[in-house]
Amino acid sequence: MATYVQIDPTQKLDPFKAVKKIPLEEYFTSGHRTCQGCESALVMKMMAKAAGPRTIVLGSTGCMYVANTTYYSTSWVLPWMHTQLGSSGSAALGASAALKVLMRKGKMKQEPINVIAFCGDGGGADMGVGAISATLTHPDYNCLILMYDNESYANTDIQLSGSTPWGANTTFSTPGKVKRIMHRRWKKNMAGMMAAGHPTCRYVATVCMSYGLAAMNSMRKALAIGGPTFIHSLDPCPKGWDYDPYISHELGELAVNTGIWPLYEVEDGVLKLTGRTQQIAAKKIQRQPVRDYLLRQGRFAHFTNDDIDYFQSKIDEMWEKWLVPGVIPFRTDVEADAPPA
Repeated sequence: MATYVQIDPTQKLDPFKAVKKIPLEEYFTSGHRTCQGCESALVMKMMAKAAGPRTIVLGSTGCMYVANTTYYSTSWVLPWMHTQLGSSGSAALGASAALKVLMRKGKMKQEPINVIAFCGDGGGADMGVGAISATLTHPDYNCLILMYDNESYANTDIQLSGSTPWGANTTFSTPGKVKRIMHRRWKKNMAGMMAAGHPTCRYVATVCMSYGLAAMNSMRKALAIGGPTFIHSLDPCPKGWDYDPYISHELGELAVNTGIWPLYEVEDGVLKLTGRTQQIAAKKIQRQPVRDYLLRQGRFAHFTNDDIDYFQSKIDEMWEKWLVPGVIPFRTDVEADAPPA
């Protein structure tokens, strides 16, 4: 049976079986100017290591552009190109299409080359969501869009984004005497939107570099499966979240273990909770209270016990009432309206 989708071969990227099996070669090296304890820099390092040398990286404006390139220098060993703030999807699609044409015309050697476009939550979940969505509807171009999410526009002094948690203190939502909670929106469910809204996208996942081996294997699977793919990474940010850089790794673990950041993958339409999230869902381990996570960060220092209880209630609702926690916010049964008082 003929097919209208013509996917070029991808690299064979088997999962790493253990930390000791990860190659020693580095493709994102010293020289960057990220903040101490920056988890987004760790994402770049492990993303490049997971992809390997035959890779092109496209970086949207944001922390990981500004901090990783200085005048006449860069920490990227891989071929790298800067793209505009909301254009990660367009850049990924354009680069993938260009490689396909050049190889078809014989101007380049026929070989699978990884194309990765990364963006922050501001450039991805806000300004770039349309371009990312458009790219995920083109099934015959191989590329990975990776959104590193530090839950603010951290490059331009911590303004709130569509990924900023409810109530967080940012330069655009500073708590005051009259209004303590200035930011009242709930965090945008970016990976869930991409998975639900793009049925031909073969792979969507959430990751956290506090669980680095699993995150790298998700990246390898996304690059090897064929077609456009999307990964959403939660990245603790010492500057924006206001904490000691020493505990970056611990905060990533707490985000997962409190249930605030569920880990999952959607492969060829099949949803699978992964890692600690799968264990929580299976009742093998208990979720930690969100208080353990919130009170480690200065951006929530203005929270009262009532604020923490409200935040906990929203996370409980996600786990107890959503069709799938962290992914699908629909409910299996319509709740009866409360009787009038």
